[in-house]
Amino acid sequence: MTRVIVHAGFHKTGTSSLQDYLGQNWDALRPWLTYYGQGDALHGSAVAGRIYAKKPFPWRKRAFRRALRADLAALTDAETLVLSREHYSGVMPGHLDWRGRVIPNFRRAAKPLAKVIVSELRHRFGRDVEITFLYTTRDKDDWIRSVHGHLLRVIKLRDDFDTFRARFPSLKSPAEEAEIMRRTLAPVPVVTAALEDWSTHHAGPAGVVLALAGVPDNAQASLPPARPTNQGKSEEIRDALLHLNRQDLSKPRLRAAKNRLLDSE
Repeated sequence: MTRVIVHAGFHKTGTSSLQDYLGQNWDALRPWLTYYGQGDALHGSAVAGRIYAKKPFPWRKRAFRRALRADLAALTDAETLVLSREHYSGVMPGHLDWRGRVIPNFRRAAKPLAKVIVSELRHRFGRDVEITFLYTTRDKDDWIRSVHGHLLRVIKLRDDFDTFRARFPSLKSPAEEAEIMRRTLAPVPVVTAALEDWSTHHAGPAGVVLALAGVPDNAQASLPPARPTNQGKSEEIRDALLHLNRQDLSKPRLRAAKNRLLDSE
């Protein structure tokens, strides 16, 4: 029987560190798990999930199903598979949808996408496939500040942090969003792991995946320690990014100016 661990987010909760560690130790972990994450293997379905979050139309959900079915068909069979893609929960709050409105939460996209994932995993591996969803979480205040910093880099966000935070008066933490997913997916098991609890682990946030996959302690100890990745920028850099976003620059000029700023850090 195949077991599949689906790490479906959330954004800015140590996902890059988790994915990088599993990818860097892919060969060493093969006796216990086969990992697919950032890269070509799940690219089509990840892109379709991101598009659906911004344009939540029925045909966009069908496009996600088709893309996921194609991605899963291309995977090599293994006893334990780990699939990690943040876009399986859509996009992070703060992005704009097709109407130009701020996306307020994960769950609007994450709930329908997760149900499609369960359905397609059963189609690919059979009704008896063992599915576990993993959601990494983070302290709400640290998380929304990290989201703001990320959006300053990737879109033309013109809000300072206080203005941005005020756009989400009913904001739920990633842990609360994960609890909503637990109720949505029941009886499929949902595991949560807080970044604060796993950041000092030898494998960093990837440690929770190793535990779920049953990687022995001695095998984990033989792996190199995790290195932090995709860390947030300093307040000085964030202020400079905000200043650039508030300028009347074309997209190419703004992108070039941001790249120069980030490269100088």
